[in-house]
Parts: sequence; C-alpha cells; structure tokens
Amino acid sequence: MAAATPVGVILVAGVGSRLRPLTNDRPKALVDIGGETILNRAVRLLLEAGVSELVLATGYQEDAVRAAMRGCPIPVHYCRNEAFERTQNSVSLWLCREAIAGRPFFKLDGDLLFRPEALRRLDQAPPGLAVAIDFRAGLGAEEMKVIACNGRVLHLGKHLDPAASSGESIGLERVNGVAVLHLFHALEEAICSGETSLYYEDVYARLPAKGVDLWAVNVSDLGWYEVDTLEDLNAAQAQIAAWG
Repeated sequence: MAAATPVGVILVAGVGSRLRPLTNDRPKALVDIGGETILNRAVRLLLEAGVSELVLATGYQEDAVRAAMRGCPIPVHYCRNEAFERTQNSVSLWLCREAIAGRPFFKLDGDLLFRPEALRRLDQAPPGLAVAIDFRAGLGAEEMKVIACNGRVLHLGKHLDPAASSGESIGLERVNGVAVLHLFHALEEAICSGETSLYYEDVYARLPAKGVDLWAVNVSDLGWYEVDTLEDLNAAQAQIAAWG
C-alpha cells in the first residue's frame, strides 16, 4: 500500500551565516548533532514514516548536500534556487513544484530537529494543509506566529502580535489534496508579482481565501529545535541523545 504522504520536501538552500564557522563549507542541514547531521536525521525519520521520494531545495553548497545524500535508498530530486542569497524560502519551495508533481508531501525546514510522532500527527489531520504548531506563550518578533481556533489556523506570520498569537509554527507541514495545486498557484502568483521576499508561511496565509483548509496540529509536547545559532546547537546537543 502506498504511503499516505509519499514525498518529503526539505528546504536546504540557505547560507546559515549565524552558525559560522561550522557552515563555511556546508549548509546548516549538514551540521552534526549527536553524531548525525540534521539532514540525515530528517531523511531517516521521513523514511520511517513511509516517504518514498525526496525533493531537496538547494542553493548554498549544493555539492556538499549531493555528496551527503549519496547512497540514499530512495529517489532524490534536487531543485536549485539560483537566487538563494536574495530570495526567501517561498521561492525555494515553488521551484520544487515539478518534482512534487501534484502529490501529497511533507515540507520541512533544513534546520529543524523534530520527533517522529510529529509526522504521524500531521498525516492524521484532515485533508488540506496541516501545520505543526507549538502552542506556547512568550513569543517574540522573530518567531513564525500562529493564531488558531478550534483546530484551524486563522492567521500566521512573523508580523502577528505575540500577545494575540496562539503559538509558533515549527517549520513542518503536510500538504495534500487540492491544497497542493492551490499552494503552488499562490506561490506562482506571489513570485510573478515580484514578492520574492515572502516566507512560505505568508503564502499559506492566503490559502483559506481560496477555499483551502489550514489545520493546526499540536506538537507542543514533543520537543523540537530550530538550529539557527551556536546557542541553539548547544541546546540541541544536550537533548538529542534522549530522543533517539
């Protein structure tokens, strides 16, 4: 039986400048944490979840990514963002459209450490775009904030008022059904209009107006790390062994 979500999309185009010198010759997805790179851990968990094909949005140090993926037991497609230094991740995701070919997919950021249960919860969400959310207080300007109610995402974006927000999108989603077509159409509209500085979440926020359901999937109890800085790296190193 085919997996409910057959494709895994990983965004690994960025420079990761705040992790230098570790990222001088590699993207931060290839930084080692607990004896395993962030990318290898993500691929391993996606394989365990039944993903049968990978799509990697590349840019910075693409050759290092390709070398790291040699020997992967499932097909891997590389979609390069030539403008990775001057565009945002919405462009990188849009460039994956042909490789995804309208199929359901998980999308995750290349600097994300997450637990396998997060993928299972996303797959159990109703059809549409399911967003993994850490429902917590104390959000600031940098977090990708979410306002949710009754299991649905109403608004999301960095611009939201932290005090009015329900939590933070961790950078992991599942997209299926008609949401796949509507998402890439919305991304294309944004890019063709010159909005290349948008985060993909900014485009997600436009989908309810097109009839796409955005579901809030609670992963607050699972633990996760977005590895942007050396401080993030040190915190993750201290916890990752316990995760397995």
